Amino acid sequence: KSFNQSGYEGLTRAADELGVKISKTESKTASDYAANLDGLVNDGCTLIISVGFMLSAPTVESALANPDIEYAIIDDWADNDFDGKTDAPNIKPLVFDTAQAAFLGGYSAASYTKSGIVGTFGGAKIPPVTIFMDGYQLGVEYYNEKNGTDIKVLGWDIKTQDGQFTDEFKKNDKAKQMAQGLIDQGADVLLPVGGPIYQSAVAAITDSGKDIALIGVDADLFETDPSTQDIIFTSILKGIKSATSAVVADAAAGNFSNEAYVGTLENDGVGYAPFHNFESLVSPDLAG
Repeated sequence: KSFNQSGYEGLTRAADELGVKISKTESKTASDYAANLDGLVNDGCTLIISVGFMLSAPTVESALANPDIEYAIIDDWADNDFDGKTDAPNIKPLVFDTAQAAFLGGYSAASYTKSGIVGTFGGAKIPPVTIFMDGYQLGVEYYNEKNGTDIKVLGWDIKTQDGQFTDEFKKNDKAKQMAQGLIDQGADVLLPVGGPIYQSAVAAITDSGKDIALIGVDADLFETDPSTQDIIFTSILKGIKSATSAVVADAAAGNFSNEAYVGTLENDGVGYAPFHNFESLVSPDLAG
């Protein structure tokens, strides 16, 4: 899995401030995970940060084998035996309750839709993806409850935990076809969850010639990809950069802790971006 860009930016920011060196490695397949972690150990790293659900087991294995090295993992609890605690005492989970922010995104989408249908689809069916979809659907349902409407969500069913997934985090025809299928069924707001798959949704929106709004994830797509500015409704945000920067600073100061960091609305660890070009089209209460 490619190193998360926001995490890397947080790492480099802290490293620059502290004057420490960075070693970076990227895994193209699952077979690379353990070898790349071993490479970072051999490079003399004193703090290793891995990214994502798929690296959980290899990170635990590496941490147990190297108890003097401090580890952090983004988007995973490193609790592979599900006993409620991290599987190695030298790993700090950096996790984000994006369902909270996605709830606001779903509520906003429901208030905006003209067709009465909104859609979502994901990359791999894993918790860091489906948590967005859960929150999105719950936000739509809450809007319906409060306003007596019947806005429908396509692409995900929170009750059955089943929906539409491309099974990979890539811009490709499969992702484009999935987005197009949602558009063909009447969805006029799309939430693609899974890194580059949003680019396929953009292509499907462009080809459709319809007024379809896009919701980004992790970072504000309006800022990170200006080509999307005409269609970006909002983005559901994770504070990955600040969380990563903080764990590096704490480790450098000798204050590393394996206590999990959980990003919430309350601590600004998650949130949603401005409505930018759509601000005049949503309620001032939402824009505020």
